[in-house]
Amino acid sequence: METSTVQETIRSLAAAARAAAAELRKLSTEEKNAALRAVAAQLRADRDEIYAANAEDVKAAAASGLSAAMTDRLTLTPARFDSMVEGVEYVASLPDPVGETIWTRERPSGISIRKVREPFGVVAVVFESRPNVLVDTAALCLKTGNAIVLRGGKEAIRSNAALARSLRKALGALSGAVQFVEILDHAAVAEMVRAVGLIDVAIPRGGERLIRAMCEAALIPVLKHYKGVCHIYVDDKADMSMALSIIDNAKVQRPSACNAVETLLVHEKLAPMFLPMVKAWAADRGVTLHENEAGLEYLSLDLNVATVADYRAAIDFINANSSGHSDAIITLDEARAAEFLRDVDSSCVYHNVSTRFTDGAEFGMGAEIGISTDKLHARGPMGLEELTTYKYTVTGDGVIRA
Repeated sequence: METSTVQETIRSLAAAARAAAAELRKLSTEEKNAALRAVAAQLRADRDEIYAANAEDVKAAAASGLSAAMTDRLTLTPARFDSMVEGVEYVASLPDPVGETIWTRERPSGISIRKVREPFGVVAVVFESRPNVLVDTAALCLKTGNAIVLRGGKEAIRSNAALARSLRKALGALSGAVQFVEILDHAAVAEMVRAVGLIDVAIPRGGERLIRAMCEAALIPVLKHYKGVCHIYVDDKADMSMALSIIDNAKVQRPSACNAVETLLVHEKLAPMFLPMVKAWAADRGVTLHENEAGLEYLSLDLNVATVADYRAAIDFINANSSGHSDAIITLDEARAAEFLRDVDSSCVYHNVSTRFTDGAEFGMGAEIGISTDKLHARGPMGLEELTTYKYTVTGDGVIRA
């Protein structure tokens, strides 16, 4: 497709979303919740059509040689479908942050100031493989009064189109709040992040190459989620049984997830006792151990292992090699844990807890829109509050500045 045509199409979709956003912000919480319940009901009604579309995508993925990790993300199993729909209903049950007063101040001048949450307006989300992302993000945006422009990867084009049709059918007069970009040309993504005045913020959900491409082209803010290079440090004051259980959960439960552990650090004093246990565990669980591969995101049953002098060396190693996603310390020493939690510069830092908990649902946010490794505007799992901005409302009685 010619560049001018791509630009026209994207700007047309974004303008329609902008118009819908103006109507969304007028809706009450009850009206937004009713719309979300209608979405959940429509998805269930369209289940067979959605499964058929997803089966075609999975078949095409197999024929194209898509990796096992990416194919797993693409596949919409019955359990994942049910979880996706239940996530929409859960979002409907959550408190609405829009209109919430963050703080109030009464000033000597006689003015009253309120800092109040409000929608961004229009959110663009570009994602790869996982079709449930379309529904998760749309639900969060609708709840927060944001319209959304969605663009998925070519590997899930049929699944995404079917899901978008179902959502728009459910929304009726509000269908403009969900816009789906069917253009697979990479130029479409570039135009989305250049739509100044039409799209307020963009959120990439995909690999590092996608994120970098969006950031380089962007004229609007981009909330980034770079790769999940997550670490677990096992201190010499750790309970080794606890440590092994946490490592197993963080690596094996879902190795393709961005919050799976990729590098294991072990205190050098504990290594002679603990590393043989790790090797036996790895052999039993089908995990391949590596050395000298710091900073890699495997997304598979692979684990980099290194020894460090102490917990301070572990902190330095993590800050040098982590992607700022999720990192953990396993120790019974509360003082060391406190230093680790303070000094590791990541969005989520854990003490005696698996990194797999970095998840909007586990944090009580409902379906998340992503996990930000940025520090502005959001950091860590992004739920409803992270999809709002704020304004100041100032009231008085004829007050003028002296």
